[in-house]
Amino acid sequence: MASRHVFAYGDHPSQVVGIHQPDADERAPFPVAVLLHGGWWRDAHDLRLMDPLAAELADAGWLVWNLEYRRTGGDGGGWPQTLDDVRAAVGMLGARLAEGAEPGDPGRVVAVGHSAGGHLALLAAPESPLTAVVGLAPVTDMAAAHRAGLGEGAVADFLGPDPGERAWTEAAPAVRVPAGTAQLIVHGDADPRVPVEHSRAYVQAARAAGAPVEYAEIAGADHVAVIAPRHAAWQAAAEWIGRAPA
Repeated sequence: MASRHVFAYGDHPSQVVGIHQPDADERAPFPVAVLLHGGWWRDAHDLRLMDPLAAELADAGWLVWNLEYRRTGGDGGGWPQTLDDVRAAVGMLGARLAEGAEPGDPGRVVAVGHSAGGHLALLAAPESPLTAVVGLAPVTDMAAAHRAGLGEGAVADFLGPDPGERAWTEAAPAVRVPAGTAQLIVHGDADPRVPVEHSRAYVQAARAAGAPVEYAEIAGADHVAVIAPRHAAWQAAAEWIGRAPA
């Protein structure tokens, strides 16, 4: 049975990780999964959204870091501090793996991000310890999401009242494709929160940039199906994660 404990990677109350570790009888070093929850970067949602997947992966023999980060609202998050938190946590994970403080394999560290968490995972990948990224219905085009009013104005809340052109570019995975990182994008074609067309366009742009991207579009799946452990959408991701390249 997997065990769980909380680890702080910073001084802010939201700079914490829920660590799910496989049973001690399992053989280490374990492959590592870094989970990043969605919720439009807002403090109305937290890492508990990913607890079912964390338990699923830990039971399958993965060391899981389920990340929390500062969010918009009253939590002090936004651009770029939310991404700074994710990068800090992932960097600390890499250091702890290298020094043997975590029983994980530094050659197999896969980020799994849902929605806004997928956005953060894709942006955090370059020059990080991550060896692969799974984007589950990720937010990839900030300008398109803003024009469409997705998340009830969430992009404006995240980027702030006057972000400037540089922020629009640096905060968009569709513009800053992590070309050197293996990726899987999973999206349901019945998603009312992040339109599937966004992922189709991202995959096209990523492949044009030379990124090793695979794409799974799940018929009839909505926005939350991709994080439901028994749904075909998550099963497609789980199968890819099991063979994700180092």
